Amino acid sequence: MSILVLGLGNTIMTDDGFGVKVATTLSSRYHFHGPVQLLDGGTLGLDLLPHLEELESLLIIDAVDMRAVPGEIFRLEGEDVPRAFASKLSVHQMGLQDLLAVAELQGHVPTNLVVWGVQPECIEMGTELTATAEAAVEPVVTRVLEELQGWGVQFDARDK
Repeated sequence: MSILVLGLGNTIMTDDGFGVKVATTLSSRYHFHGPVQLLDGGTLGLDLLPHLEELESLLIIDAVDMRAVPGEIFRLEGEDVPRAFASKLSVHQMGLQDLLAVAELQGHVPTNLVVWGVQPECIEMGTELTATAEAAVEPVVTRVLEELQGWGVQFDARDK
């Protein structure tokens, strides 16, 4: 069993950096046991393909345009994931759709595919999340930890 937690987004486009912020928060606060990797995927797109080989579970964290109220949190899984990225919020999401398609063609589709996302308020130039997206970071961190526990992942809090 191998698990990849993948934070996506562009950290110089305000709320588009949400996934990276959550992934780095998880990495700085927790030590995960077993074959679990946390990765700041940024805007890498198809360059992430080698990381999808031999995965049992893939958990993606990203800002997702679901045409909802800014700050609303979403959990998507399985077949709903590619559909959610059909309306692209930013360039990396086009890359994610392609990445998942190529992984499927190569037979590297993870058994578990889950996205935790937030509806962004703003995706203009800026290095800080809006207060709306920032308020969703802690709830998503908690939900990701719960998801990982459901997959049998054990973790400890890092010493401060």
